[in-house]
Amino acid sequence: VVNALLYESFPNDPIVGEEDSGSLRGDSGKELREKVLSLVNNVLDTPLGDKELLDAIDRGTYPGGSRGRMWTIDPIDGTMGFLRGEQFCVGLALLIDGDVHLSVLGCPNLPVDLKAPEGERGCLFVAVKGQGAFQRKFSSTEEKQIHMADISSPSAATFCESFVPAHSSHGEAAEIASLLGITKSPLRMDSMCKYCVVSKGDADIYLRLPVRIDYEENIWDHAPGYLVVKEAGGIVSDIHNKPLDFSLGRTLKANKGIVVTHPKIHGQVIDAVQK
Repeated sequence: VVNALLYESFPNDPIVGEEDSGSLRGDSGKELREKVLSLVNNVLDTPLGDKELLDAIDRGTYPGGSRGRMWTIDPIDGTMGFLRGEQFCVGLALLIDGDVHLSVLGCPNLPVDLKAPEGERGCLFVAVKGQGAFQRKFSSTEEKQIHMADISSPSAATFCESFVPAHSSHGEAAEIASLLGITKSPLRMDSMCKYCVVSKGDADIYLRLPVRIDYEENIWDHAPGYLVVKEAGGIVSDIHNKPLDFSLGRTLKANKGIVVTHPKIHGQVIDAVQK
């Protein structure tokens, strides 16, 4: 759906997407293809046929790079959270010459107020470079500007991390929390919703610590959340305090791990991560 709408408005913009149409093709993919086509055509004003559906998905195969405009999309970030009925999001970002200029994150299961988890759910987060970060409820068109929580000592922080230990080392995160004097339990959730809860002040630190030396983060997993945090007043770096480099293709080849914090405590968090 997103790829089709982008193509309608920006036919010359390439897309770096996570998925391809392989599993929908041929006789083996017929049943799933028909289900997907039915769902897509319930949403779009102009219905797609089989070929147009597959073409729309496969627009996401662009290799990325440092020149010109391109979009990056993760249609379901946090697949495990989606399957558990918990946190997942749809993340979209516009990059120009390797720099993130616009991002949108749709978080259907995220409580509007994290302190009232049984209350209304469904939040949209929007950021434009130099214009701030905003949140709106799915049930409203009113946008509210969001900011990182003001924090001067990491010991008072709440940190969040991946729900699944295979994505980020829980053990190392606990050691870092101990070094920083953090006593609050970590907030664990799937997907770029972690960027969102930090950007609106419901958590103060997001750590994604590498579990394999050869692992490269994908740009679609971080570009949308990165700009929301930056525009909310936060800092996003890798574990070596290097800025994230989105200009090297489909992955963050030059970076290892992710550290998201308030500028006042970023240095202390990096020191603890390095130790």
